[in-house]
Amino acid sequence: MVRAIAGDGTSEQQWRTWTAMRQWPELPLDSAGPPLIVAPHPDDEILGVAGLMFLLGAADLAAVTDGEASHPGSTVHTPSALAAIRRAETTEALRRLGLGSAAVHRLGHPDGGIDEDTLAKELAGLLTPGRWCLTTWRGDGHPDHEATGRAAARACAETGARVLEYPIWAWHWSYPESPDVPWDRAHRVDLPPAAQAAKAAAIAAFPSQTAPLGPDPADAAILPPHVVARFTRPFEVIFA
Repeated sequence: MVRAIAGDGTSEQQWRTWTAMRQWPELPLDSAGPPLIVAPHPDDEILGVAGLMFLLGAADLAAVTDGEASHPGSTVHTPSALAAIRRAETTEALRRLGLGSAAVHRLGHPDGGIDEDTLAKELAGLLTPGRWCLTTWRGDGHPDHEATGRAAARACAETGARVLEYPIWAWHWSYPESPDVPWDRAHRVDLPPAAQAAKAAAIAAFPSQTAPLGPDPADAAILPPHVVARFTRPFEVIFA
């Protein structure tokens, strides 16, 4: 279900005072090999699971779009220029995680126009039985995130891979105990200090999203500090 993602959303302080988060089981890090991380836009994989990627020490990335529509009215960058910037930011973020040699599959779907059927077939070609496939949650509230999650789930069902979902925008529109979120499937990935530092550095590799592109309102940061705060916790959350 597409949600209105506006305003400041649920604050990180509200999330951190929710005691249930501390009681979720820890996700066993028993991946048999490098997982496939599926990102609808450059930075989703970093916000959601950069700490997990760092802990596993290996991952392949399926970059569904190049994120060219993040600032549709930009007075500074054209969509093609922004796509190039965001591809470079992804490369730098992976380097900061120690994953500079990771395979990156750039699938080239238009930002805001993902072809779900095509994507499911493409992902199936990258998956094998038992392989972890980490994707944005099917109920995340953003149309690209949800289409990507559904396509990944289909590909996993077809190939026998294991689908694991990470929320991004759900932290904005939902709230503690929200009945629209599968909290019963929530698992924690606790991040030691080195993983937290690596994730923070990787997030900072996306200045096109965390800082304004220019003074015009159309060039405002997509990920201002109150949004980034939701992804700098000492743990990550996976729906398994």
